[in-house]
Amino acid sequence: MIGSKNRWLVGLVALMLLVAVAGCQPATPTPAAPTSPATTREPAGLSGELSLAGSTSVQPLAETLAEAFMAQNPNVTIDVQGGGSSVGVTSAGQGTVDIGMASRAIKDSEMQEFPNLQVFPIAYDGIAIVVHPDVQLENLTIEQVRGIFGGEITNFSQVGGPDAPIVVVSREEGSGTRGAFEELVMESGDTEVPIAANAILQQSNGAVRTTVAETPNSIGYLSFGFLDESVRGVPVEGVEPTVENVLNRSYPIFRPFNLLTNGMPGPLAQAFIGFVLSAEGQQIVAEDYVPVGQ
Repeated sequence: MIGSKNRWLVGLVALMLLVAVAGCQPATPTPAAPTSPATTREPAGLSGELSLAGSTSVQPLAETLAEAFMAQNPNVTIDVQGGGSSVGVTSAGQGTVDIGMASRAIKDSEMQEFPNLQVFPIAYDGIAIVVHPDVQLENLTIEQVRGIFGGEITNFSQVGGPDAPIVVVSREEGSGTRGAFEELVMESGDTEVPIAANAILQQSNGAVRTTVAETPNSIGYLSFGFLDESVRGVPVEGVEPTVENVLNRSYPIFRPFNLLTNGMPGPLAQAFIGFVLSAEGQQIVAEDYVPVGQ
């Protein structure tokens, strides 16, 4: 079994190699000046197609990065699909996509099933606790969040909020956001508290946001990338859910965004991952998330 420490070392070494390659080989090489009309030809550049699939949390960021990469390399087409982190792991491990996406750590069982899996952390993301805009809630502790989503706490008045029954909204099984939330919040020592059986389950971060925004007295959890004014973010342990507070590690609920390949990536996938990890790619990451170099 490959332990989490060794997996991290393997991913770190691979990451360093990609950054080195990205620094030495520009994505769009400058062609040599032609010596005569007869020898004039188009720049070599990059060309081909890449397929990505997996976490719906990573998907919007991957789409933005793909658009920037394709703008520099017009002969490249990148298709980004969702499906959840488990889909990203399996698709990458089976080689049905060029790059998988996962918004959680890779499990030991997954590394056993796909021993050639390469993991490239590209960002860190916070998971915000959000409530309907009309719910006035000043703060929650991790223990209180666990009690609410586990069904032990059923009225907001039990945690300093209004006297109203709580409607719990959660992601579905297999979601990377849910997996990270369960690991970071619902585990207490050696015990994992299950999500309440009466929770409303949704298939994406966007669907959770819409449900919380439209359902009175509801509470859910979201990737920071999906926060907007339609829901109210709740401070956890007295800390506001902001990128800055993930950056300084004061906000307690955050997880990695990973790209995955079956073995070392091919040339085009390597060029894309190198771009993502470059200063330009990480500047795009920093618009909504925490860069890996921070």
